[in-house]
Amino acid sequence: MKKVLIVAAQPDDKILGLRGTIARLINAGLKAYTLILGEETTSRDNKREISKRKNEMQQLKNNMFKANKIIGISKVFTINFSDNRFDSVSLLDIVKKIEKIKNKIKPDTIFTHYRNDLNIDYRKTFEAVLTAARPMEDETVKTIYSFEILSSTEWNYPTTLSPNVFFDISNYLDKKIDSMNCYKAELRDFPHPRSVETISNNAKNWGSKVGLKYAEEFKLIRKIN
Repeated sequence: MKKVLIVAAQPDDKILGLRGTIARLINAGLKAYTLILGEETTSRDNKREISKRKNEMQQLKNNMFKANKIIGISKVFTINFSDNRFDSVSLLDIVKKIEKIKNKIKPDTIFTHYRNDLNIDYRKTFEAVLTAARPMEDETVKTIYSFEILSSTEWNYPTTLSPNVFFDISNYLDKKIDSMNCYKAELRDFPHPRSVETISNNAKNWGSKVGLKYAEEFKLIRKIN
């Protein structure tokens, strides 16, 4: 693993799903990039009104860039698909956006959402990633992982994530929490899944299952050796 592309539907998703892991990989010398496909605010209204949410969207982007800087992400790419309305967009349109960034970066590894997530945007993102990274002869992407998003993935019982890969983030949990603290508006009080306590407890829970202090869990989707 030398170059990673994180493809997420919303600005804070990558932190909830894998930021301890990415911080660890970057510290080891890996280059990491982020592609955010959606804007995360307009689903709160009955219809999409960008002008109404313009300031909120800008603040969220500012928080996103700050959080990425804490982790050490090389560059963040943003699109602007409608929040929680990816199913209203042609899959081909999403695929082409991913392909454009993927071809520019030429990553060997992609981290993205889980195919059976409760959130429609996450499911569409997963599908688009698989299409954009089809295992052709000249494809640079050799490994694809899916990550969990608290307050979404675990709610889609009985098809919740069954991880088979774990990364030790015992030395990087603090950096993950620091990054999540950039999103004050997205955080909730415990016992909500998007609370700092739950994020920490989740890492501790998965770590204890595999003999580690703290861990992040993933589903290996494809690996070509």
